[in-house]
Order: sequence, then structure tokens, then C-alpha cells
Amino acid sequence: MRVTPVQIEVVGGDLEGNVDRAVDGVETAATDGADLVVLSELFTVGHFAVDSFARRAESLEGPTLTRLADVASDHRVALLAGTVVEDLETTATETDAAVPEAEGFANTAVLFDAHGERRAIYRARNLPGYSTGFGGLVAGGSPGVATLDVGGEAVTVGVTTGGDLRSPGPYGELAEHGCDLVCVPAAWPYPRVEAWSVLPRARAIENGYYVAAANAAGEFEEATLLGRSAVYDPRGTPLASAGDDPALVRATVDPARVERARESFPVRRDR
Repeated sequence: MRVTPVQIEVVGGDLEGNVDRAVDGVETAATDGADLVVLSELFTVGHFAVDSFARRAESLEGPTLTRLADVASDHRVALLAGTVVEDLETTATETDAAVPEAEGFANTAVLFDAHGERRAIYRARNLPGYSTGFGGLVAGGSPGVATLDVGGEAVTVGVTTGGDLRSPGPYGELAEHGCDLVCVPAAWPYPRVEAWSVLPRARAIENGYYVAAANAAGEFEEATLLGRSAVYDPRGTPLASAGDDPALVRATVDPARVERARESFPVRRDR
């Protein structure tokens, strides 16, 4: 499976422009032969544009996710729609999807298959608050996991977010679900370059699966996003990476390699 994290420039509060840039990236990646495209965390409004969260929140069947589902279907590419600010009350009203709370907003990633069908929903469980008020969002519960059929081959994909990276627990849980690949939409800023370079790699090494870490570029009053999206193999070797400018990161995921890595060095069994 060819996986492509799309690192776009995110402009705070500019939902329409950000989504247009994301769609352009997805379409370019699909044309280049991607099987799965991964967008970054809060690519719609920006991690640090907290004042726009409520104003720009949508349900799971709102215009942004509906558009992205159509793009996935039109281009026959699986798509992890980074994360968006989800309006839980509207989701509960408009869909049959379970929500963690009857109202409020969540940091939500949605995985679509190549037919535009919603296959997994992940609402961030670890919400770093520090000075942004980000922790005011509702935390999710269930892990996001789906098995996709890519060219007749089954690939099990897990979903986390940037806030999960500092906690090994969610990644071990996804290993227990048999994940071959874990996608990490993120919005990490400077000066956390070293942590961003180490943690996705460590999660790959300790669980023996691929990790596709999709960050963003862009400047906010409070911070500048550091980019450096990357894909790591089950031994933690970087297969492809970007700098801090907008870019597409292309790599190949081989489920058989995950199995071989776990057999040759059974770190989870030994633990």
C-alpha cells in the first residue's frame, strides 16, 4: 500500500482555503498513485485558532467531510481526514454514529475507504491544553481501527493524534488490534522538533508497525508549525520525510514486513 501524508499550509480560521489546499493535495497524491492519503490535525481551522473552533465546527455529515468522502470516491483513494472540529450535538441529531457526549466539540479524525465510505472514527483522547484552551474539547473513547482492502490485500489501519504520541498506551492497544500501520495527524509547533522526530519513531519501534505522521506548516500568533511529516517502518527507519514547507510524503507499506519484523524481534511477546 502506498501511503502519502499531505503536509499543507494551514491558515488560522480559513476553513475554505485550508480545505481547498487539502483537497488539492489529496488529488495530487491520488494521481501519483497513493492508496491512502493522510491529512494533518485540525487542518480545517488550525490547532491554534481556538476562537474559531465553535464557529467552524461541523457534524460527521457536514460539508467538509462530505466533500472529502466524495474526493476519496472520485479518485478511488482511501483517505484519513486528518482531524476536524466535530459538533457532537449535530452529529447525534443527523447520524446514527455514537458520540461521547450529547453536546460540545471533539477533535475528530475520519477514515474513508476508496469508495468514500466511513470506516473508522477516532475522537482524540489525549487533549493537550497548555495555553490554548485546546483541552476544552470533549475527549473520545474508542480506538479508531479499520481493515482496508487495497488491491486485494488486507491492511489494518489505526488512528491516533499528535497528543497521543507522548503516551505509549494507545499505540500498544492498536498493536493488539493487529494494526499494520498507524496514522498520526498532528499539529506540532516549534521548538518541539526533537520530540516530534523521536516519538513517532519510538511508537513504530516498540510496536513493530508502520507509522505515518502527518504534520502541517503554517504560522499563528502563538506558534509556528514545524512540518517534518514522515513515514517510519516497523524498525523505526524513516522511509520518507519532509521539511517545514508544504509537501507530499510518499512511502510504501508492506503488511508482510510487519509480520516478519514481529517474528524476528518479538518485542511485544517478550514484554
